[in-house]
Amino acid sequence: MPPTGLPNGALPSPSLLAPSSTPDISESATLTAIRASLSALQTRDAAITSRLQTLISSQADLSRELGRLDLLRAHLGTQVIHTRDISNGMLDSAATTAAHLSSKVKALDLEKKRVEETLGVVEQVAELKACVQGVVGSMGATQDWEAAAGYIARASKVPEHIIDGRFAATIVPSVEVPDPPGVTIENAKESLCMLFLREFEKAAAEGDGARITRFFKLFPLIGREDTGLDVYGKYVCQGVAGRARGNLKEGTKGVGAQDGFFYANALTRLFEHIAQIVENHGQLVERHYGVGKMVKVIERLQVEADVQGGIILDTWGDERSVDRRLTDVKSYPFSFLVNSFIPARTNSPAVGGGANGRTSEDEGVDMKEVDALLNEAAMMLGRWSLYSRFLAGKCRVSPPTGVLQQAISKLSQDPEADAEEPLVMPDLLHKSALIRKISNRLIDPFNQLTGFFFRRSVEKAFQLDEAPTGLSLNMSRTLDGNPPFIISPVDDVMYIVNTVLQRSLSTSQRDVVGSVVSTIRVILGTDFIGMIQRKMRDESYPKAAIQGAFPPEDKIISFIVLINSLDVSNDYIGRIVASRLQPPDGGIPSTGIHEQFPFDHDSVFVINTLKMLQTSFESKSSELMFDGIKVLLDRVIRPRLRPVMSDTFHDVDYSLTQEDLDDLARENDSEDDPDALADQVTRRFEHAWDALMKPIQRIMTPKPFALLLEETAKYLARVLEKRIVSSFAGKTNALGASRMERDFSGIVGVVARGGRYGVRDLFQRVSQICMLVNMEEDEWVEVDGDAGAEMEMVWVLSREERRRVRGFVR
Repeated sequence: MPPTGLPNGALPSPSLLAPSSTPDISESATLTAIRASLSALQTRDAAITSRLQTLISSQADLSRELGRLDLLRAHLGTQVIHTRDISNGMLDSAATTAAHLSSKVKALDLEKKRVEETLGVVEQVAELKACVQGVVGSMGATQDWEAAAGYIARASKVPEHIIDGRFAATIVPSVEVPDPPGVTIENAKESLCMLFLREFEKAAAEGDGARITRFFKLFPLIGREDTGLDVYGKYVCQGVAGRARGNLKEGTKGVGAQDGFFYANALTRLFEHIAQIVENHGQLVERHYGVGKMVKVIERLQVEADVQGGIILDTWGDERSVDRRLTDVKSYPFSFLVNSFIPARTNSPAVGGGANGRTSEDEGVDMKEVDALLNEAAMMLGRWSLYSRFLAGKCRVSPPTGVLQQAISKLSQDPEADAEEPLVMPDLLHKSALIRKISNRLIDPFNQLTGFFFRRSVEKAFQLDEAPTGLSLNMSRTLDGNPPFIISPVDDVMYIVNTVLQRSLSTSQRDVVGSVVSTIRVILGTDFIGMIQRKMRDESYPKAAIQGAFPPEDKIISFIVLINSLDVSNDYIGRIVASRLQPPDGGIPSTGIHEQFPFDHDSVFVINTLKMLQTSFESKSSELMFDGIKVLLDRVIRPRLRPVMSDTFHDVDYSLTQEDLDDLARENDSEDDPDALADQVTRRFEHAWDALMKPIQRIMTPKPFALLLEETAKYLARVLEKRIVSSFAGKTNALGASRMERDFSGIVGVVARGGRYGVRDLFQRVSQICMLVNMEEDEWVEVDGDAGAEMEMVWVLSREERRRVRGFVR
């Protein structure tokens, strides 16, 4: 509530309540001070009086509002009295009645619930009695086994506490069936189970598929699912074993075993038979035994697959003499490659000469047989991968809709399910005996034989090495053949790389791909690139036979061909890897890899392994190629470029005046063609440059030539800058500076001809020197003194160098 006497809750003004800043009149010592104090007191008295008048005038309104509040309080008290009367007189009895009714309703609900439960027990006991009598009746004279199993299935839905309860034990037994219902039903289950087993085995022995299916469906009705699945698994395993043995006998009796893919086909038929059983019978098992129950049958089938697959692999290993071949390849000497490591010698195998140059062609291992063995092993590994993928899809804990309906061929073409949820190798495969046999009998020999096959192919490719013929640095002679000009081992080895890689990927085995790609990477880096490196060092190194002479033409050409071979090999490897990572139809990158390797993160591993192969090879080959380009620059380009520069600037004098140039034109009879003398330097350089670089460009592939041109341009830029500093500094007038800029720009234009704009950047120092010597004085003052102008242009010359260059012109 606002303070009494203040309108609208206003507080007294601080200026009125606070003590005056004027000195107290009792402390005044002069007349002036006394008058000032009295004046202040009068002013304050007037303000307080005005404030009191305002409060008094508002007292009437405040009194009227207080009166209204008192009236409202009186009315409210009356309403409170009426409310208490209603509560005590009317609602109290109603509340008591409601509570009584509520307790009665709860009692009725409880009684109703108990009656319903009693009725339910009675109904279930009646159902149990009907089932017991039905079972006994069906197993009697009628021998209706389906009805008996159906009655037991109905009885299994009755809770056990009712079956074993006293009420059921009193009501259900009869004269015909005196035993308690639980005992009767359990005895019936045992009797029916033994009967179904006998009938199932009899039908299986007779090959009666209808009766097999009939009794197989009855086991889950009597609560013997495990027994039914066991006997069914035993039955299908007998079929698998019989067919597998039959396939092997047919091959061993005739000439089938000599077929290069006989054992691979036998293993394929084994896997296909199991897959057909799982696919065709899976729906029946799932429908009658429940979702996921087919896994138990698959476990039994896998045990049989372990036995039959192991027999096939062991027989294959013995018939193909795999162990002996492994011993042979492990002891293979690779004489040609090993001898090629020995530097400069007479009759070097690296140059294809000598008595031992081709010895390793006849050292006891038939490459065609190894290739056939690898093809058969790859086919078996591929079938095992497809089989594993199929069973993994069937054994998913929560398989997505449709996966259980797909056949083995469709499963391998479902990238969406694989991409969303990678498959996991089920324990029944991961812990199986067959996977260990696959590892020991297939994967390990495949990896070892593939390593030998690839290295021997590289060795043989270099043994049969043929360099391109009909090449010449003489532009008047036509080249034989078509570019790129490379040695024959490049095409041979890269074809083998593609073949070996494709064969390894077709196995869909992570361990195989990891081992094989690692072997390819090592052999390419050591043997393939090593052989080219030794050829560049020992055979084709462009070294002059006589001190001061140029290297022989055949050495230069051979060296260029080896550089081309490295470049083309890089391109081959890039395309081989890209073709595996990028589908040919332009689909999603690496989709094919994800389809081939759906387990866990195998596809990521394979993709990274392939990329590592490309990266590693490109790194080593590019390093050697760049070293070769440096050798070409040092041994071929630079020695020939020195006389070119001498001839280009022969008799060039940038200190001549215009009259001197006119006299020189008259002496050379070029008065009618003023541009002839002006373009003399550019024409000289262009003629010599084309004679030097075009023969090399005609033979060399574009990428190495671009690198060679870049290195040559770097060297030429240093030569031009040095010539300016050593030959023309201080010997150039203003006209000569203009001529020099035009001549040097013409030289740069010749080098950068053909759209090679990046080459021009290598001549920035030369270009800025020519620009500085031709600057007007006011431009030079602005560049030299204004920091802002310096920031507008990126200078490669320091301030000291620019000032020194400015002094070149007299």
